[in-house]
Amino acid sequence: MKNKLKKALLFSTLFILGYTANAQGCSDAGFCSVGNTFKDAQSEIKNSIEIGGVYGVGEEDVTVFSPYAIYTRIFTNRFAMSAKLTATTANGSFGTISNLGDVFVTGNYKFNTGDYDKSKWSGILGVKIPLTASNDKINNFSLPMPYQSSLGTFDVITGLDLAIKKWEFSTAVQIPLNQNKNSYLSQLAPTDKFDSTNLLERKSDVLFRATYKIKTENQKFIFRPNVLFIYHLGKDSFENVFGQRQTIQNSEGLTINGNLITSYRLSEKNYIEASIATPFVVREVRPDGLTRAFTIGLSYKRNF
Repeated sequence: MKNKLKKALLFSTLFILGYTANAQGCSDAGFCSVGNTFKDAQSEIKNSIEIGGVYGVGEEDVTVFSPYAIYTRIFTNRFAMSAKLTATTANGSFGTISNLGDVFVTGNYKFNTGDYDKSKWSGILGVKIPLTASNDKINNFSLPMPYQSSLGTFDVITGLDLAIKKWEFSTAVQIPLNQNKNSYLSQLAPTDKFDSTNLLERKSDVLFRATYKIKTENQKFIFRPNVLFIYHLGKDSFENVFGQRQTIQNSEGLTINGNLITSYRLSEKNYIEASIATPFVVREVRPDGLTRAFTIGLSYKRNF
């Protein structure tokens, strides 16, 4: 018990130290919100509902609060589906704006159902459907991406998950299928602090996440420290004031995020979960507006 708590305290300290750094890229384009539906699921549980919110501080002190709701249905011991609805309220020097974000629909298929000591493989396939064109405005002025509630792209997400004993490893690729409709140009704005993202075209992301699970002896607390590696496969681009597509230099590359998730079991079917995340390694330029100095989250989950 003491050793487990020491490990949890050590990971907490590392993440707090990471938070004090001036860094970018805590958020991702969607992968953190989807994953292995089967983890910690009891055999008699077929449905779950989760309601939560995430607060973060982004570029130029733009604060972002993103509530969400998730419904999961486990059809068999091998197949499950989830649907997630997001929204966002952003506040900064441009003002305050709120809107719906995205709908994520994902399916999980478990390839094997091994014992604790054996590896368990599962696959995921999903889509991200934007509920806005990523061109919200205040006083008819297009806002930069940190204020937008969605990236404005239809994305395909596919990946694999390996669970073995207390470890879980996930890898995935997220592929945008279109450019968004944002019309922000820094040359026409009162500040040049934000990147131009007129008709932004994003490249794909490849992701890898490693998670370690620590349970207390009374089974009430579960700590999940994890590290997420996100590699942006190319340079993003936008359409400049002359109608020409312009590459955004240094927008490709690696981001490494650290995250600590703590779950507390209120009863047999009710849980609360808290998380804190911060980046350790960042891309030099991130025009998508997903930059976060840190995020904290809280959610309630009920199984039935």
